[in-house]
Parts: sequence; structure tokens; C-alpha cells
Amino acid sequence: MEKIKLGILGLGNMGSSHAKKILAGECPEVELAAVCDIKPDRLEWAKENLGESVPAFSDAEEMMDSGLIDSIIVAVPHYDHPTFAIMAMKKGLNTLIEKPAGVYTEQVLEMNRVADECGVVFAIMMNQRTNCIYRKMREIVKSGEMGAIKRTNWIITDWYRPNAYYASGDWRATWSGEGGGVLLNQCPHNLDLWQWICGMPKTVEAKLHFGKWHDIEVEDDVTAYVEYENGATGVFVTTTGDTPGTNRFEITLEKGKIVADKKTLKIWKSEENMTEAEFSATNTSPFGHMKFTEMDVETDGENLQHVGVFNAFAAHILHGTPLVADGREGINGLTISNAMHLSAWTGKAIDIATFDHALYKEELMKRVATSRRKTVTTNAVAADMSDTF
Repeated sequence: MEKIKLGILGLGNMGSSHAKKILAGECPEVELAAVCDIKPDRLEWAKENLGESVPAFSDAEEMMDSGLIDSIIVAVPHYDHPTFAIMAMKKGLNTLIEKPAGVYTEQVLEMNRVADECGVVFAIMMNQRTNCIYRKMREIVKSGEMGAIKRTNWIITDWYRPNAYYASGDWRATWSGEGGGVLLNQCPHNLDLWQWICGMPKTVEAKLHFGKWHDIEVEDDVTAYVEYENGATGVFVTTTGDTPGTNRFEITLEKGKIVADKKTLKIWKSEENMTEAEFSATNTSPFGHMKFTEMDVETDGENLQHVGVFNAFAAHILHGTPLVADGREGINGLTISNAMHLSAWTGKAIDIATFDHALYKEELMKRVATSRRKTVTTNAVAADMSDTF
């Protein structure tokens, strides 16, 4: 069987997990051809767990130039995702990056430009798009069978983290180490799914609390309000300070609503197949209500997660079949995240179409300059800091 020859850049939680899955045969069209990390203990781990047949490098460029790989996954700290993705693509390597696409949109726009110029396959590890719940939600919304979206509401507060979590690394929850808090670490998948299913908002307005529930410098409590081009509105609420938390994603449409609550998916559908506007215009009762049928939504049950993204990445390279997520799409969720930060910092609603990428970077770097962790994690291959959602 023909296989891609993959190099893993960064052997932290995610990189090492990927390596084990590939060696276990879960990705039949992927050969683990090399790995790289700057930490001696991670290289020792590679030697003990991956065997002598998988060369281990301590220098990223050396692995890229070795001739051993034709593809790479970048599983390093957030700031470095674009740095090494650009390096890899310029060397002609098919490139898969972990989430988020980067920390600030300006660097991600440059990464996307390089992807266009180099013509290699470029993908991002948006593994939650493989979840049958979210795939089905998108299918229903995009079909138009329930009309246009009127309101979206995602309460995603089951990201609880105690103080010990933040104390476990000096880079955690710092502007220079991670570039943000719950929005950059825990929520990139949620923000991606929100826009993937419902579309990009027109404007974003947000209230963020920095270190409200923990002794940290970045946001750990977020409430955002968005408006869409068609007049629909949305709310996104997240925190790492609530326990027990909630994960409820509700989309109200003209002919009913869809609700994902953890692992369940329900739908309320107009029995008359009419929109709320049509009912309101023809109903004669002051307290009249539309009638809805409530039902559980059947899905295909598949939720392939990281393996699904890897297999689609390899299949796209070898056979031209679709990716789970093109790498260029990583800019979307990050733009929403950056807009939430910028709104909180400026006290203004942010227009997505005219988002000021330079201003965001300028404001971010002010905070990096006074960060507890004085060194920005750029140009260093270290353990991936992202949570494994």
C-alpha cells in the first residue's frame, strides 16, 4: 500500500499520541518516518517507545531537509504553528498543523499566502469536525430545510481547570507563552465549529475577564455577542472556572431549533412546515403558538477524531479525496477569537470584514511585553501546549 512519509514536529501530549496511533496501525496510509523535539527527555521517549527504525531529530530544519519525509504535522506551541508551517511548505512538504492556526491573524494570513504560493497540501487538525453530532447539525443547517438561522447560543463551560493546572507550567495562561487563555487553548474547536455550522458573524462584541477565577494573566471567563449578515444574533459563553459545567449548543431557525447537549442531538421541527414569520402573519390568536415535533436526530455514529483527520490528509495527498479541514480555514475561528479579545480591550464592537490585524497584534504585544513569562515561545520546538479536545 502506498503511504505518505510523515514527520512529527513536537513530541508533547499531542505529538506523542499521534505517533502511537500511527504505529498501532490506525492510519494505514501513513508511515511514521521521523520525529523531532528539542527536549532530550522527549527524544529519549521516542527512542524507547518508537524504536530505532524511526529517526529522531533535535532540529526541525534538519528533519525537513533529511529526505526522509514528504509530509509533516506541526505539534508545537501556539506561536510557532505558522513559523514551522511556513518553513515546511517552502520546502515542498505537505503540512498539517495542530489547532489553533496561530495566535494572531496577521501571522496566519502570511501562512495562508505561503500555502497558496507553494501549492502543497495544507490542513489543520480540526478533529471535532469528524464528530457525527456536529456534522449532522451542519447538514441540517446547510440544507435549508428549517429555514434561515435566527439565533445561535453556545454555552461551553465544562472546561473547568483548577489552579494546579495553571501552576503546572510557566508558559500556561500567559500572553507570551500561549497568547491567550480559554479562547486560545480550550475553545479553538468550538469557535471553528460555530462558524463552520452557522457561518462567520458580521460583528463581535465581548466582555472578557482576565484572571477572574485563577491567578493568571489571560482570560478565564468570556461572554460574547455576535450579529450575522442576515440579522441573526448569537451568544458564546465559556470559562474554565465553572463546575459542574455545561456544553449546550442551540441553533434557532425559522422552522424550529436544533440542540446539541453533550452527546445528544435533538430537533424541534414545525409540524406545518412554516416559518415563524408566516405563522405570526396568519395566526389570529393573541397567545397562539406554532406546533412542533420533538425528536432525537439519527446520525451515522462516527466520531473518528484525530485519526480521521490523519486518514483524510493522507487520502487527499494520495487520491485527491476531501480534507476534513483545509489549513486556510483556521483563520476563521482565530479571527473570531482575536475579535473577542480586541473588543474587550477597546470596549467596542468589532467588524469582522474590516478587522484590524495590525492593531490586534499591537495590543497583544503590549501584553506580551509585561507577561510573567518573559520569553515568547517562538522558534522553539517544545511539547504541544494545547488541551486534547
